[in-house]
Formats: sequence, structure tokens, C-alpha cells
Amino acid sequence: MNTYLIKAATIVNEGQKIVADVLIKDGLIAKIGQNLFAPDAQEINAEGQYLLPGMIDDQVHFREPGLTHKADIFTESMAAVAGGITSFMEMPNTVPNTLTQALLADKYEIAAQTSLANYSFYMGASNDNIEEVLKTDPKNVCGIKVFMGSSTGNMLVDNEKTLENIFSKAPILVATHCEDEATIRHNLAEFKAKYGEDLTIEMHPLIRSAEACYKSSSLAVELAKTYQTRLHILHISTAKEIALFDHITPLKDKKITAEACIHHLWFNDKDYASKGNFIKWNPAVKTEDDQKGVLKGLLEDYIDVIATDHAPHTLEEKQQPYSQAPSGGPLVQHALPALLEMHLQGKISLEKIAEKTAHNLAICFDIEKRGFIREGYWADLVLVDLKDSWKVTKLNNFYKCGWSPFDGDNFQASITHTFVSGNLAYQNGKFTTDQIGKRLTFAR
Repeated sequence: MNTYLIKAATIVNEGQKIVADVLIKDGLIAKIGQNLFAPDAQEINAEGQYLLPGMIDDQVHFREPGLTHKADIFTESMAAVAGGITSFMEMPNTVPNTLTQALLADKYEIAAQTSLANYSFYMGASNDNIEEVLKTDPKNVCGIKVFMGSSTGNMLVDNEKTLENIFSKAPILVATHCEDEATIRHNLAEFKAKYGEDLTIEMHPLIRSAEACYKSSSLAVELAKTYQTRLHILHISTAKEIALFDHITPLKDKKITAEACIHHLWFNDKDYASKGNFIKWNPAVKTEDDQKGVLKGLLEDYIDVIATDHAPHTLEEKQQPYSQAPSGGPLVQHALPALLEMHLQGKISLEKIAEKTAHNLAICFDIEKRGFIREGYWADLVLVDLKDSWKVTKLNNFYKCGWSPFDGDNFQASITHTFVSGNLAYQNGKFTTDQIGKRLTFAR
């Protein structure tokens, strides 16, 4: 492995900013200090730039196997490192769904050959695979994913006994997608009775309503409290849900944690007019009050981490009428630039970005030797320039689907270098593809 010396970076880490050098050797952060000298190192002048711990994304859909016309682990991990994401945790709604230990092992095998970022994969739960779920190894798998809503069709877990089984017996963290299916179906029937098939994207947050989210999240929290489950609720999208969570208990002691996603922080329902189906997600992008409420909950530590829910679909799929267009969109390349833009707008500090995208992920998931800029830790690092503006276009994105919900938008900050386990995976638009990321391990 190459040795690197990053000179005079402003390091953003553990609630503070300091100017220092960082020596990377054998994949690890070997030394942090002033005026470091390493004659055998490749030197990078980072004066005026900011060095953050690489973003750890705990919710992505990279579509492999089975849906590789939309995305695959190689292309999306490439887009991720271009966006400063050094580690990802991928969801089980591929084809086939990851509902057995053998299918889970298959995904790890693909990533071990092709992923430019560090990786982990969730074990999927269904109404009838509890025995397979309970075989999941806590040290080598990030968590168990439960869809408490029909976002992915046959992976919906709506059997009360199954939910009790999972929550009472799960050997590791349970991550939930929370939308109440009965509420959504009722809302959809009402809209169809009134409008027939002429439904529009503006109706999406009314059909997949705030009440549907709150009802399901409340149930998950109630189950977790009953069975002392380690629960992590994904993509909180409403202001009302914030009250379900605790902002007093130290994160390392929390049994129930929550995640916010970039699209719920960046967009609101006013953006449907210009963005249409390109910001159709489940849970839906909701009101400006919800958007502000989620950000407030994040800043006040009711919500613990930021993720992307990267879920690409083809342009042709998204251009269908509202009812046929699938939910989800590509985000890994533009998530950190969007957060840096929010920082430059005065909405969030760099220290808080590092905390919510890296430190807290490591704490939440008990990830070993990652998420912090510390000597002896893996060198998962991202160097950013806050004064290097650029415009998002189809020509400069790396998603296999070829589009972004940020197309046409301008960002003031850019990512110049991304290190993955000590490998310089990305530098100013160019990739190193002969080094593969590492499997995440967990201190459980």
C-alpha cells in the first residue's frame, strides 16, 4: 500500500477543528501532528482545505444482484467515493431478496471483488424467515432490515407475531422502514375515488402521509421498549416523529436511534413542481415544517445520523406517470456536497456534519476502527474545498442510471480526495480501481 502525507489540512474531528498533518501508512492513520516528515510518502498539500472522516452511509440500495440495469456495486461504490462516502451498508431488497444466509454471503462475495468503498449488507426479514434471521453474525453483519411498510412489496413484514419474534430475539440492531400500510391503502383508496387514475406527484405526501409514518414509528418504538430491542428507525421524514426519540441519553447508551436522509433535509413539497417524480421517495418528501423539524431534531440530537437512502431507477422509469414511477433516487455522490452547501448557508456546522455522518455511525453500529480521525484507525478520509464551486450535470455524475435529483443545481464546495482504508480511491475526478474496500466489522 502507498504511504501518504496530508500536509496542513484543517482537520474536522470530534467537535473541533485543528490544522495538522496526517500520515497514512499500511492503510491506517499512522500519525497526526505538526510538521510531519516522511520521505517515502506521497505528499498532498491540503492548506486551506478541510479533512473530514469519510462518510459512513447506513442505508443504500446498490441493486446487485438482479437489478443491475439500474445500478451495481461497482458503479455505485464509485459514485459514493466521489461523494466522500467511504463505507456503506446495503439493503436486502435486491432480486432475489436477501432472506437467507447463503444469499447474504453471495452479496459479500460480489463486494469483495468489485466495491471501491468499504461495505456491509443487511440481512432481510420477511414474514417467514425468522430462523435464517437468527443465524446472523453480529460481528460481521451491520443489522437486520425490517420493512414495516410496503416500500418493497413482498418484503413487507405485517404479521404481528413475526414482528414480536424479530424484536424479541434479534441478535443485533434492527433497522426499520416505518410507514403504516393500512393507512396508506386507505389514503390511496380515497384519492382514487376522488381523482380516478389522475393522481399527481403532489399527492404523494398526502397518500404516504405523516400519520402513516408516525403510526408505524410509534409501533416500532413500543415493540423495542417492550423487548429491549436495539432499534434504529430509518429516514425520519416528519416533525411529529421527533418526539418519539431521546436527546438526553448519550448515544453509546441509547437502545433506540434514528436517521435523517439528505432528501428530507434538502427538499420539501414545494419542490414537486420543478422536480416531479425525481424526488419521489418512500417515505415521501413532506412539508417545509417537516423539513425544518427534521433538521431541528438532527441538530438537537433526537436524530442521530445522516444517510442517503440511495435508490436509483432508470430515467425511463422515473419519467412514467406518477402512479407507475418507482420511488427512490440516486444520492451518494451528492449527499456530502449538499451538506457542505447547508453548512455554507449557516444551517449546520462542519463539526456536526462529521458527527452525524461518521462518528455517530461508528458508535451506533459499533464499527471497529472507523468513523474518527484517530491514530491507529483505518484511514477513511475525505478532503474538501469549500471554495471550489461546480454545477451538477449528467456529464459529471457517476451513477449508472445517469441522472441526479440535483441536476442543474450549483454547489460551492467540492470533494477533492477520498481515502478508503488508506487507499487514495478518488482524486479530482479520477479513480483508483485496483484497490477494493474492506468488509466492515463490528465490536459486538
